[in-house]
Amino acid sequence: MLEWILILLVVAAIAAMLGFGRLSGVALSGAKILIVVALILFLLMLLGVFAIA
Repeated sequence: MLEWILILLVVAAIAAMLGFGRLSGVALSGAKILIVVALILFLLMLLGVFAIA
């Protein structure tokens, strides 16, 4: 999941430099959503509510 976050952030940065504002915004929104999901999963694993076998 961290790979996808980094890929989306790179795509957003490149798109912003090339002037593709909408594509940059979409990639950034996707990265934000994945960051929130990753943080929630991390907190659930930290508290022992959710376990990955």
